[in-house]
Amino acid sequence: MIDEPHDEPGLRVAVDKRLGDFSLKASLTIPARGVTALFGASGSGKTSLLRLIAGLDVPDSGVIRIGEQTLVDTQKGVFAPPHRRRLGVVFQEARLFPHYRVRGNLTYGMRPSARPRFDAIVSLLGIKPLLNRFPATLSGGEARRVAIGRALLTEPRLLLMDEPLTGLDGPRKQELLHYIARLARDIDIPIVYVSHDPDELIAIADHLVLLDQGRLLAHGRLEELLMRFDLTEYLGGFDAASVITATIAEHDHHYALSLLRLEDGQRLNIPLVDNPPGTTLRLRIPVRDVALALSKPEQVSYRNQLNTKIEQIGLVAGNKTSIELRLRIGEQVLRARLTRKSFDELRIKENMPIVALIRSVAFDTR
Repeated sequence: MIDEPHDEPGLRVAVDKRLGDFSLKASLTIPARGVTALFGASGSGKTSLLRLIAGLDVPDSGVIRIGEQTLVDTQKGVFAPPHRRRLGVVFQEARLFPHYRVRGNLTYGMRPSARPRFDAIVSLLGIKPLLNRFPATLSGGEARRVAIGRALLTEPRLLLMDEPLTGLDGPRKQELLHYIARLARDIDIPIVYVSHDPDELIAIADHLVLLDQGRLLAHGRLEELLMRFDLTEYLGGFDAASVITATIAEHDHHYALSLLRLEDGQRLNIPLVDNPPGTTLRLRIPVRDVALALSKPEQVSYRNQLNTKIEQIGLVAGNKTSIELRLRIGEQVLRARLTRKSFDELRIKENMPIVALIRSVAFDTR
C-alpha cells in the first residue's frame, strides 16, 4: 500500500441545487475510506452532485465539509474555489497537456511532498513505459491512467472520478478497471466514482449512493443495498445480484477450478483464476443463478451447495409472480428468487434452513 499523509473523517454533503427544471437535493456522508459510487439513471443527478463537491458549481443552499474543513456553507458565505479544495478530479476525457510528455503532465501541479511517491504511483498505474511519450501517442486507457496519476500527485484528500471508462472498447475498459481496482485497494484516500455501468461498480465499489431524479433514495454498503427488495426497481442492470467475499484455498488444475473458502468455512468452486491461495476474491452472484433445495441433493450437476438460513421473505414492486429471499451465510447474505408456486410447494418460512445451489459465479478480484 502507498502511504498517504491524510487521516481525516469523510465527506459530509447536504445540498440543494436547481438547474432549470431539474432539482437536486441530497444529504449524505461519504466514508473516509474505500470507493463510494454514485449510481442512477441518466439525469438522476450523479454528475451534478460530483460538480458540487468539486466546486465546479455552487449549491443554492447547503454545506459541504471534508474532514474538519468547510468547503461550502451558504449561510456563512463560505465557498472554497476548486483549486483550494485539494480534490483530485478525473473526467471522462483525460485532458492532458498535448505539448508535454507524460512525465511533464504528471509533474505539472505536483506537490513537493509528493516527489518521494512519484515512482510508486507510476508503478501502481503501470505507466513507467509511457513517461517519454506525448499524449497524442497514447491509447484512451493509457491517457486516463496518466490523468489518474496526475491527480494523485497533487496529494488530494479525495479523488473524484466521473465515468472514467466511458468510450473505451472492451479490452481497454477491462484494463483500466483493473488499475482502478488496484488503486482502490492501495491508495488510502476516499474515491467518489460516477458510473451508469453496474459491472464497473460491482468490481470496485464499497459503498453506493442511489439517486433518482435528483432525490437521494439510499446510501450505504453496496452489498447491503443490493439485498434491499424495495430498491430492486431502481437498481436496473445490477440484475438483483449478491456480493460476497471468499478466500482462495487451493487450485485444481486438472479440472481448471479454484476452490474458495467462505468466512463460515463452506467451500465454493469457480473457474480457475491466476491468483495465489490466500487471495481474497469479491464474488458477484446473480439471483438467477441461485436455486434452492430443502436438503443437499445427490448426483446433481450443481458443484456449489451452501447451507443457509432464510433471513427475510419479500416481494419486489411490480413483480406478482416471484418471491424474494435473503439467505444468511455466516456474516454474509445471499439473495435468491423463486416462483410463488415453488415457494408454496417448499413451504418456506423465515428462519428455516435451506440449501442454496449456485449454478455459476461471476467474480472480480480485489
